[in-house]
Amino acid sequence: MPEVARPRHLAVLTSGGDAPGMNAAVRAAVRTALAEGLEVSVIHEGFLGLTDGGLAIQPATSASVGGILHRGGTWIGTARSEAFRTRDGRRRAAANLLERGIDALLVVGGDGSLTGANLFRSEWPELLGELVEKGRLDAEVAASQPQLALVGLVGSIDNDMFGTDMTIGADTALHRITEAIDALRSTASSHQRSFVIEVMGRNCGYLALMSAIATGANWVFIPEHPPALDDWEGALKRTVAASRRIGRRQNLVVVAEGARDLQGDPITSEHVLEVLSEGLGEDTRATILGHVQRGGSPSGFDRNLGTQCGYHAVHQLLHSDPGSEPKLVGIRGNRITTSPLMAAVEKTHAVADLLEQQRFDEAMALRGGSFADAWETMKTLVRAQPRRSTTNGDRSLRLAVLHAGGPAPGMNTAVRATVRAAMDGGHRVLGVRGGFRGLIDDDIDELEWMSVNGWVSQGGAELGTSRVLPTGDDLDKVVDNLRGHGIDGLLAIGGYDAYDGAHRLWEARETHPALDIPIVCLPASINGDLPGTELAVGSDTALNSIVSAVDKIKQSGVAFNRVFVVEVMGKDSGYLALTAGLATGAEKTYTPEEGLSLAGLASDVEELKEGFRRGQRLGLIIRGERADAVYTTPFLWALFEKESGGLFDVRQAILGHLQQGGDPSPFDRIQATRLATRSVDFLLEQAGKDEPDSAMCGLQGGQVAFTPLAAFPALIDDDVRRPKEQWWLERLRPIADAMALSAHR
Repeated sequence: MPEVARPRHLAVLTSGGDAPGMNAAVRAAVRTALAEGLEVSVIHEGFLGLTDGGLAIQPATSASVGGILHRGGTWIGTARSEAFRTRDGRRRAAANLLERGIDALLVVGGDGSLTGANLFRSEWPELLGELVEKGRLDAEVAASQPQLALVGLVGSIDNDMFGTDMTIGADTALHRITEAIDALRSTASSHQRSFVIEVMGRNCGYLALMSAIATGANWVFIPEHPPALDDWEGALKRTVAASRRIGRRQNLVVVAEGARDLQGDPITSEHVLEVLSEGLGEDTRATILGHVQRGGSPSGFDRNLGTQCGYHAVHQLLHSDPGSEPKLVGIRGNRITTSPLMAAVEKTHAVADLLEQQRFDEAMALRGGSFADAWETMKTLVRAQPRRSTTNGDRSLRLAVLHAGGPAPGMNTAVRATVRAAMDGGHRVLGVRGGFRGLIDDDIDELEWMSVNGWVSQGGAELGTSRVLPTGDDLDKVVDNLRGHGIDGLLAIGGYDAYDGAHRLWEARETHPALDIPIVCLPASINGDLPGTELAVGSDTALNSIVSAVDKIKQSGVAFNRVFVVEVMGKDSGYLALTAGLATGAEKTYTPEEGLSLAGLASDVEELKEGFRRGQRLGLIIRGERADAVYTTPFLWALFEKESGGLFDVRQAILGHLQQGGDPSPFDRIQATRLATRSVDFLLEQAGKDEPDSAMCGLQGGQVAFTPLAAFPALIDDDVRRPKEQWWLERLRPIADAMALSAHR
């Protein structure tokens, strides 16, 4: 095969509406391109800067993109450009790029920006010909650059673009919405008040639907699924009134800005407010969140998504023919993927067209299976009471739920979803208090529909948790209690101890036939050390807690020449350390999987010293708590301080249990709900079998999957209590290394 023509000079621009995480993408693209030997420029003010040229197009260095990772919006700016919509404007833009020898373009924006960029790329040969014809360009220069390479990233809070499961900025917007609704919940509860909250999203209901799930809203209106009843106003009033009768002190209704009814007429927050105020005669308020959803520092997820996409976008350019169809870089199933750019844009536009044509079922189908599943789950969660009675004549199964191991934000969310999913099907749920100890001591109570009200947003573990595991004579007590309560299935929510304890019960079936019930383990741990899943409930919240703390730590030291050594949790897994290092811009990240050596530390000290000699003012080292038994955090602090040569001083920070605390992030709430509802389905399906299966529930490739519980020992390196295969290390370590280039290299 002929060798691919390698780009020489990359330009990066952001366009369209700003989105948190754009700066992470710009930073990653610049540093990756520099590491690969390319020249790099940034274009300020989007396509406006591209057409204006001059000082709007500036060379970029590693140092110039330092300190922007935590900033919201876009550091290089974005602006509308009427000139770029014209042929003459695009011709000027081409001349500006040629003047600087720029032959590759990376655009971060929405569908409109990416469409404009593709038009510019497709017209490139003609634009050059026109410039030559007008005498503004030498024919030899035009011949030397016959194609413009293009790659696109989606920066948008709306999450409405095909080709990626998540757009850069959507997770942060969901954080802002969730924080606002959580705050409104407290005042609504105090006054027994109803609130109507309008959120952004254009023609996509993602933000509305997911924020409703994450906050326990009573009702949600989205563009893709108008209310099925012609009298939706009456149905809304009946639901809210029923909620009042069963003791809910607040009602929350989320309205997407593009919501409409079956006739295609808009459903506005003002109209919903009128329906509730006049129909129920109670105090109702409306809140339109507006552009606050775009603002603020990006979440840990968006920082890492932008970083990964920026890194892979550069490599996509390096390994593609410049004349080939441009690609969109996004994330699918927790993996960075590429897809044809314009095909993604066309499918995005197709959904809007279907909504305009009131073909709502087709529009919902194009959103994907997980979106439709979330809608069905939401319909269950918003009910004032379960749909089916537990005395409906069918067999009512009895499921038990417990926590085990360390607490993880999202545990309560999972219990709430378990209770409501099971009860809505006519079944009962028993809460086991204190983990397996409660199963041994018979500390078991029935949970009701309203007994878990409000748990969606609560951190900690209301049922309690412990590290006690069933052994020996304990198994007889467990059997007696399972029989006494007529338990047909068990859901263990937690970390390694939950899996270990569940596997012990599963193994004991041969000697204790009463234990032959289906068991499911749901991953809830901040450590990222569980088999059968790529992500665990709680790890996203922990990441954001670290990001928030480190951002403050870095601000405290920016006025000094200072290096911080920050220790994070994770036990023998470095997942939290490496993802935190990416999200905070650490120069070095030390993990248990890779360990430390004296030679490596000496090299790291010298690299830091060289950076400070060249003007660096701040350094950051992230250390996993068990990265090395000898080279502890205090040791590293003393070593770097002693060897600094007076160029910098060193501070240490051990973040401790704040990483396990706090209310769960929207991501963790949504995943806890998703995994719990699927786990209930699994338990109910298996409970009726003569030889029921038991499994570990998890997210694999973006889908909920069940791995046989019997496989637990084979998947674990028991000496260090982590999976034998650490998927994240191979994918993320090269990116972390590329980002850790010296700020003045």
